[in-house]
Amino acid sequence: MLPLAEVLRRHWPAYERQFGPAILASHRRAVQAVLNCRTAALGGEVYRCADCRRDHFVYHSCNHRACPLCGNADATEWIARQKLKLLPVAYYLITFTVPEGLRAWLRSHQKIGYGALLKESAGTLQDVARRDKYLGGELGCLNVLHTWGRQLQFHPHVHCVVPAGGLRRDGLRWCRPPSPDFFLPQIVLAARWRSRLRAALQNQPDAQQIPALVWRQKWVVDVQPVGSGQTALKYLSAYVYRTALGSQRILQDQASRITFKYKDSADQQWSTLTLPAGEFIRRFLQHVLPRGFQRVRYYGWLSAAANTKWQRILALLAWKPEPLQPPPPRCQPLCPDCGRPLRWAATLGRAPP
Repeated sequence: MLPLAEVLRRHWPAYERQFGPAILASHRRAVQAVLNCRTAALGGEVYRCADCRRDHFVYHSCNHRACPLCGNADATEWIARQKLKLLPVAYYLITFTVPEGLRAWLRSHQKIGYGALLKESAGTLQDVARRDKYLGGELGCLNVLHTWGRQLQFHPHVHCVVPAGGLRRDGLRWCRPPSPDFFLPQIVLAARWRSRLRAALQNQPDAQQIPALVWRQKWVVDVQPVGSGQTALKYLSAYVYRTALGSQRILQDQASRITFKYKDSADQQWSTLTLPAGEFIRRFLQHVLPRGFQRVRYYGWLSAAANTKWQRILALLAWKPEPLQPPPPRCQPLCPDCGRPLRWAATLGRAPP
C-alpha cells in the first residue's frame, strides 16, 4: 500500500510545472490538503503517558473530501441519520447515466452541469411517478452525484434511493405501485431524463459544443430493487464522504508509473492498472468537486422544506422511526510503548507556511 500523499509529494511538482496556470484553484487546494493532512502543517495535540512520561503527537486531519484519510467517521454518522428516514416499504436504487458525448461538456462546466444532473434526475422521477398508471403520487428521493469509474475515468452519473410509494396530490393517501415486482419503467425514465436535461442545458454557456448525436441516441436509466434500502445507503456512503481512490488501492510507484488495483465490473475480480504519474494525478483531480458544491440532495417530501408532508406520511403509515442513537464514547488513547492511558497535555499550532 502506498499513501496518496506520498505519490503527490513525489510527482506533484512536475505536474505543476507542466500545467501551471491551467490547474484549477480547487485542485490546488485539494492537493495541499492531502499533503498536509495529519502532519505538523495543520497542528495537533500532545498526549503524555502518565506512566513512562513520554510525549506523543497526534496531528490534525484536513477534513477535505478529496482526502482518503478523512471521512470514515462522517460516513458512519451519515448512514445513521439516513436510516431514520427509511420507511417500512420496498426501496429501489435508480441510476441515471449520460452518454459519453456529453461528458466533455460536463467536465468543463462542472458546477452548472452537476447541478443539472441532480435536479433533472429528481424531476424525471417525479414526472413519471405522478402518472396514475405508474404511481399517481409525489416521491421522496435521496440523490447522490458520483463522477468516477473503477479506473478513475470520468463517468458522471446520479444514484437515487427511492421508496416504492408516494403521497397523493391531496395529501390524504399513501399510494403504492400497481405491482410489488415493478416500480417505474426504465425506458420511460430514460426518455424523460434525456428530454429534461436537454431543456436544462440548451441555453447554458457553450451548449453548442454538445454533439447533436447526444440528444438522438438512447439514454440509460437503471432501476434495481434494494430491499429495505439499508444496503443502498451503505453503498452510497462511499461516495458521500470518501474520495475516488483510497490509499489501500495504490500498490506501486516505480519509474514514475503508478499501479493501483480496481475491481473489474465484468467478473468482480481485482485487476491492476498502471498509469504515468501525470495521468494518474489528472484522473484523480478530475473528481475534485467545485468548492461548496453539495453532491447529496434531497427532493420531494424528503427535502428540508417538506417536514409537514413527512409527518403526514409517518401518520399514514403508522410508522415511528427509532430515535438517533448517540455516538459511542471515544476510546482513550493508549501509549504505544507501554499500553497505559495517555492524557492530553497541549495543543500544537499550525506550522508557519
